[in-house]
Amino acid sequence: MRNLMNGEIPLNFKKNPYDRTQWHDDVTDPVTSEVIEDGTPFMSEYANNFEWGIYNAYRFLIEMYRQMERMRVQLELDGRVPGNSGTFADVLDGSSNKITLDKALTDIIEPVTIGTTTLKVAGVEGLTAFIQVTIFDDEHSEDVLITEVGTNTIKVQALKNSYKKGAKVARSNVEIDTVNAEMGIGNWQTYSVELVEVV
Repeated sequence: MRNLMNGEIPLNFKKNPYDRTQWHDDVTDPVTSEVIEDGTPFMSEYANNFEWGIYNAYRFLIEMYRQMERMRVQLELDGRVPGNSGTFADVLDGSSNKITLDKALTDIIEPVTIGTTTLKVAGVEGLTAFIQVTIFDDEHSEDVLITEVGTNTIKVQALKNSYKKGAKVARSNVEIDTVNAEMGIGNWQTYSVELVEVV
């Protein structure tokens, strides 16, 4: 049974995983043009082997490029800051290199007005006193310092803006696009919910 590709393969292979097809033409009688021996039949399994082989080869090249990019950045940083070992590098490809984005995030569960210092939130996981957070909705945004964390409440510096129910409290309002290796601005989101009565 031939080992034809039919999907993605692991990238840590030790030998060439592609099973190549040796193609043969029909052998015909030069006088009568009668087929003496059939050539290799073209089947969907062979065509799919081509497609998955090309796809997996590109996956491997992309992964190799990512690894080379991480090494390039690390060498560049090591030249500027000897001994840092790339600690301050992130090429935004989804692979962490000693630093990670703090994604602590929660929602304000009721509207708040200007000057408010105590916020009721959906949860406090990842939030601690004396860290800075960004509070934002679709109209306003500001950075404040958390002064105290309670049970589903946080105390902050007096707010300069009012915020809607559902406003975000986040350590970082950033979305990382690992496909394009870009860091973009996160968005405040709203959802439409349809209630259906079940009888």
